[in-house]
Amino acid sequence: MQGIDEIKDILARAIAELREEGLEPDILLVGPAFLEHSVELLRDCKLRIYKIEELGYDAVVADSKYLGQIKRASRRISVEPLLKESEMWEELKKLEV
Repeated sequence: MQGIDEIKDILARAIAELREEGLEPDILLVGPAFLEHSVELLRDCKLRIYKIEELGYDAVVADSKYLGQIKRASRRISVEPLLKESEMWEELKKLEV
C-alpha cells in the first residue's frame, strides 16, 4: 500500500482541524484493520491509542475531555478508501500490456 504517507497526512489534517477549533486531541481510537495498515505511523504518534474492534478500517482522533459531550470534539478517518484505490491501481497495472 502506497498510503502510509497519505494516512499520516489525513491524521495530521484531522489533528490540525481539532486544534483550530480550540481542542487538544489526545487520544486515537483505532479499528484492527486501521491498526494493521498504519502500525508504523502509530509508533511515532504522540496520542494515547486504544484498539476498538467495532471501528474496523476507521480511527477516531479526539479530545478526551469533550468526547461524547460535543460533536466537534472528534474526527473519524478511514484507510478503506485508500486500500480500494490502491487495489484499483494494481488491477489497472495488470491490464497494461
